[in-house]
Amino acid sequence: MKVLKFGGTSVGSPERMKKLLDIINPAERQIVVLSAVSGTTNSLIEIGQAYLAGDKPKASTFIAVLKAKYEVFIKDLFIKNEYLVLGKEVIDYHFDLLSAFANDYFTGIEDKVILAQGELLSTTLYHVYLQELGVKSVLLPALDFMKIDEDGEPEIDHITTHLTPLLTKHGDNKLFITQGYICRNSFGEVDNLRRGGSDYTASLIGAAIRAEEVQIWTDIDGMHNNDPRIVKGTKPIAQLSFDEAAELAYFGAKILHPQSVFPAQKYKIPVRLLNTMEPTAPGTLINSNSDRSEIKSIAAKDGITAINIHSSRMLLAHGFLRQVFEVFERYRTAIDMITTSEVAVSLTIDDTTHLEEIRSELTTFGTVEVDVNQTIICVVGDFRAETHGYAAKVLEAIKHIPVRMISYGGSSYNISILVKTGDKVEALRSLHSRLF
Repeated sequence: MKVLKFGGTSVGSPERMKKLLDIINPAERQIVVLSAVSGTTNSLIEIGQAYLAGDKPKASTFIAVLKAKYEVFIKDLFIKNEYLVLGKEVIDYHFDLLSAFANDYFTGIEDKVILAQGELLSTTLYHVYLQELGVKSVLLPALDFMKIDEDGEPEIDHITTHLTPLLTKHGDNKLFITQGYICRNSFGEVDNLRRGGSDYTASLIGAAIRAEEVQIWTDIDGMHNNDPRIVKGTKPIAQLSFDEAAELAYFGAKILHPQSVFPAQKYKIPVRLLNTMEPTAPGTLINSNSDRSEIKSIAAKDGITAINIHSSRMLLAHGFLRQVFEVFERYRTAIDMITTSEVAVSLTIDDTTHLEEIRSELTTFGTVEVDVNQTIICVVGDFRAETHGYAAKVLEAIKHIPVRMISYGGSSYNISILVKTGDKVEALRSLHSRLF
């Protein structure tokens, strides 16, 4: 069985939703994971924020606007009146639910229920559309099998245990439809895998059922060797190792959710990145293989803040770094890059929610400097110890650009460079011209 995931742009209009059958083969056993229709999740976030702020009239306005868009959507999706009626019933059910929150005490728990409605709408409407065409399919509620633990980590064994009987129950069927992104938490409440989580859902399902392959269908023909929005002449990468893909996804390649590589990697499930607009394009294959002695791609991650702690107490002192890291641990703030010297440590974060509290605590160790508007540029390829020359080529390519930090050696697959965001475009273009 294969697992096929389609993003919001792939189901973003009735025309695109109809064209999914050009890719999906109902004769093959497949689980199709759908995101919400593009723009829906943003609208649901606005509705939830209005409710949380106690502004029920504003929430009602947002609901009415979004419902009107779906009423137009189904008129273009369905041809037969009986299925248009079914589609209207689906919309009424979900939007009545959204409106009903005006009558209850609203918390973060209800907010996550609101966010789940996008995927529930897209999958149910697509299931009804397949019924209109006479294509047999089964709608599998992700909330029946997708679960995260108290730390927010997915439970693959739980997914396997609860999904396998559902597939067995419908053993005569080949096509299954389910929701991306949404799940239940350890309390049984509706929750989610955070933004971009539909990729993660597909990878988790693929791992749970030991799928033949996971396919991530988006609006670009695979992962490119640089950002095509900034750099001219980029090319799709034919093949990446799991480690290389994980580095690129984490450091800015938007085509793939950063966490979605790991479940597939654990069970060696190939992941293929493909383009719904060009279904015949080969895309990018991610698997266990790695082409040695080759630079694969460049990615950039904006919104980075650099923090430098300078302290004479650090000299020859054991336990100093542990104390520094404990500050970030207390505020649940992840560190991206880190470099050290005898008397200083520099590191980067992308979540500045608790920056002032972190800065305040770090001043007990020494002088603290903070630089905002930074960008991490990640060059991915084969940088194992036995290879040589590639690191020099990378640094030579940006010798005219001020560099704040360099991280090399922590991974065999990347060199990370921190520059001012204003220098990002020049750095990406210069690296591309020199390395490719």
